[in-house]
Amino acid sequence: MKIDPRRSEAFLATVDNGSLEQAALQLRITPSAVSQRISALEQDMGTPLLMRTRPCRPTAPGMRLLQFLRRRALLEAEFSADLAQDAGPVRVTLAVNNDTLATWLLPVLAPVLIDEGLLVEFVLDNQGHTFALLEQGQAVACISGEERPMRGCAVSALGLMRYRMVAAPAFARRWFPAGLEREAARRAPVMVFDRKDTLQTQFLLRHAGLPEGAYPFHYVPASDPYVQAIRLGLGYGMLPLEQCAAMLASGDLIDLAPGLHADVPLYWHAWRIQPARLERLGAALIGAARATLLPLAPPVP
Repeated sequence: MKIDPRRSEAFLATVDNGSLEQAALQLRITPSAVSQRISALEQDMGTPLLMRTRPCRPTAPGMRLLQFLRRRALLEAEFSADLAQDAGPVRVTLAVNNDTLATWLLPVLAPVLIDEGLLVEFVLDNQGHTFALLEQGQAVACISGEERPMRGCAVSALGLMRYRMVAAPAFARRWFPAGLEREAARRAPVMVFDRKDTLQTQFLLRHAGLPEGAYPFHYVPASDPYVQAIRLGLGYGMLPLEQCAAMLASGDLIDLAPGLHADVPLYWHAWRIQPARLERLGAALIGAARATLLPLAPPVP
């Protein structure tokens, strides 16, 4: 089946911008023309591709089409650059978790992005949800906590991010003079990144027997402000070692539960067939991650 380029362009623009009106502004046509092109594409495909909600979202077949169009755009750009012997910039969209981007990822990727002439767009979500962004066609590769690969993709283990439950010294003296005890944890405010963040919930349930909602908490959904809130004594929470090791060593933060931690496994997911530059990026990322993160335990036989 031949996919009409103007119709697929309208579909992509609508998904990227979230509305027919914004897609129309990008394409410099009317919203009615955008809608007509998408309707014609749906007729070509024989199935609905777009839910016209706010924001507009692809249907299940639309997600498959979106995956194909993203990959095709990358391969076309790579082919054109090679044909012209001019490796011009190619944009890649990577779905990653916030803590990864805030700690080890950029130092790993920056040299590769520069050398390969790649432009990057990061789509941020919890490591339990980045895989869905790959499934939906919102990204061409992702770092995820999901171990199983999607059809047509390969998965590579990266390693473990280890988290500690930390607090500012003054906060610890006020709320936990005898350590992280159950009754004190009922009253002390917890720092939670966002509504998808379950690290604190799981830790307090496992080690203090406290269910979700049994303690007060703050939401601070940005990495640097989250760390700053803990340092200022607003609450206590979990930070990856890559982010808090120096502060623990200096005494700016203290470990409320020495000997206890939470490990989050991370995996790299990418399409088996992809542009050479993206393959090289993935290989560099995997190698550097394995040298930076804690190793994953071998599977139990």
